[in-house]
Amino acid sequence: MSEDLSNLNIRQLYTPIQPSVVKTQSISYQEFLPKIELQNYIYCYWELKTLKELDKPFVYRVVSDGCIDILFELNNIDENFAMGFYNKYTEVELKKEFRYVGIRFLPTKFPILFNVPASKLSNVCEPLINVLPNVSKFISSCFTNTQPTREIIDKLDKHFINVIKEKKELPFDNRFHKAMLIILKNNGVLNIEKDIDVGISPRQLRRLFKFYVGNTAKTFCKMVQFQNILKAKPSKQSLQKDKLFYEMGYFDQSHFIKDFKNFYGVTPSQTYNR
Repeated sequence: MSEDLSNLNIRQLYTPIQPSVVKTQSISYQEFLPKIELQNYIYCYWELKTLKELDKPFVYRVVSDGCIDILFELNNIDENFAMGFYNKYTEVELKKEFRYVGIRFLPTKFPILFNVPASKLSNVCEPLINVLPNVSKFISSCFTNTQPTREIIDKLDKHFINVIKEKKELPFDNRFHKAMLIILKNNGVLNIEKDIDVGISPRQLRRLFKFYVGNTAKTFCKMVQFQNILKAKPSKQSLQKDKLFYEMGYFDQSHFIKDFKNFYGVTPSQTYNR
């Protein structure tokens, strides 16, 4: 009997990292673990806020991580959005004062929970009311800027635990999740056509990745490679001498630098100045 992968725990195999915000005296970024019942779906809750008014608007660079996020601004609670898989970094200009809270869903889990194709959100930040009106109304009615972070997280936990309990099961293709398992276990370093032999055609695989991930298997693999580099926290010296890009599946440094800059917005040498 084949292994049932319908509840594949991606968290055990993949760590989506957003490293571009460095905590300062003016800006804070924190991540918070959801309750155990949610950890197979939600990687983290996060909060990005100003600690004092800035001199100028803040440009926040979001790096590619393969996740779908729900986010909202507590100073203007009707501003709540769903942000999908971006196949390159994106920059967002924020105001001089802000307090954003977000829910980062692990890859594939947003479509599984809400039956919304990930492709609908690819490379866009869509008003949540157009995607999940009930969740948008819940956020607008339940949160204010005066609430402590812990209280917000507790309310989010309760809401999404109820979502899971009421979830209608989607038609499930075990072969797709076997493909995901192969990609994640190999850190994205593989030949899509040769190494992902799960009994479905390339056309079917593209269709399933479009629904569950929002992009192609090839782009997802590149993003997984990139995220694993971030997780490894290499030094500038190791990038140059140890040829880390070979281990990540690249045949030359120029392609490695190009993909890294596409996903992050800066080159590896600019990122790892040590």
